[in-house]
Amino acid sequence: MKKVYGSASEALDGLLFDGMQIAAGGFGLCGIPELLIDALVDSGVKDLTVASNNAGVDGFGLGKLLETKQIKKMMSSYVGENAEFMRQYLSGELELEFNPQGTLAERMRAGGAGIPGFYTKTGVGTQIAEGKEVKQFRGEDYILEEGIFADLSIVKAWKADDTGNLVFRKTARNFNPPAAMCGKVCVVEVEEIVERGALDPDHIHLPGIYVHRIVQGQHEKRIEQRTTRKREDA
Repeated sequence: MKKVYGSASEALDGLLFDGMQIAAGGFGLCGIPELLIDALVDSGVKDLTVASNNAGVDGFGLGKLLETKQIKKMMSSYVGENAEFMRQYLSGELELEFNPQGTLAERMRAGGAGIPGFYTKTGVGTQIAEGKEVKQFRGEDYILEEGIFADLSIVKAWKADDTGNLVFRKTARNFNPPAAMCGKVCVVEVEEIVERGALDPDHIHLPGIYVHRIVQGQHEKRIEQRTTRKREDA
């Protein structure tokens, strides 16, 4: 089965349709599938529901899809760093389903494991719990959260072999593994594709069973917030 494709647009060919749900890996600008996001922009697909921790920044990452109004709804934990995200939400142009970060990650992981729902204490007694089933365990309240079953997962990894075994680099691991797991189809962009057998089995973070298509490319690796101090006098 062929998994390696020549470009991001080729890797997404035949998978996109208006109104689909997409799970996107990354945290801020760390480990985001920027090449696949650009291909989504170019495709013109619209009315998307995107599950992602946040929506990048203005003009980069998922922020590009917000600028082109291709996203109808975000399922996220964080709105900050993206003025257009905040503007569209406050003006009623964009639907937003807030999720605590751990809950969002677990909803993705649960979907990948075939688990339709789970109970969590996070959010009990807050707006997060409104309209959700509450059940007691050991005398304490828990709310029911649904697993995320996306039409498509787009993620970023450091290395892959041609079977789709993935290695993520440092904190880029963040949301990428659970996002990859919960899609009916998972498309991955990587920095390097290595020969089959080159990856130590003990170092593989996500097995190729979850991965359907792979594309290799060059990445910008922007820094979201650059914090520096003045150089001290010699």
